[in-house]
Amino acid sequence: MKKLLVYLTLLIGFSSVAQSGAKIEFKEETINYGEVEKGKDNGIRVFEFTNTGDEPLVIKNAKSSCGCTVPEWPKEPIAPGGKGQIKVQYNMNPGPISKTITIETNAINKPNGMIPLRIKGTVIVKEEVSPLVKKKTFPNS
Repeated sequence: MKKLLVYLTLLIGFSSVAQSGAKIEFKEETINYGEVEKGKDNGIRVFEFTNTGDEPLVIKNAKSSCGCTVPEWPKEPIAPGGKGQIKVQYNMNPGPISKTITIETNAINKPNGMIPLRIKGTVIVKEEVSPLVKKKTFPNS
């Protein structure tokens, strides 16, 4: 009976030990641009993160679902407790925005170290009417 208790105690002890390694926590994993006007918004948004693990976090790659969205990421390891940013620039094509940026890391708290970040919203184009342009009027019938 004593041996069984010792084995159970050891088993529970080993299973409760937290895994060591880099861990990534984003402030938000989706950024909503909302309705933005082409020409008045540069399309740049920033995803902020923290390494909550106990080893350096390495961002190996960041790639977008299309060429219209360009990510920038830190190339140097982020120390435990350190913060970083993934900067994303959308080219502001008119219409709906729905893009995914896949981040590849050594983080142990994400499946295979992969994190999908998303941007969404709508880009509109406002037509400017010059006060110098005379409005067309139609004669009454």
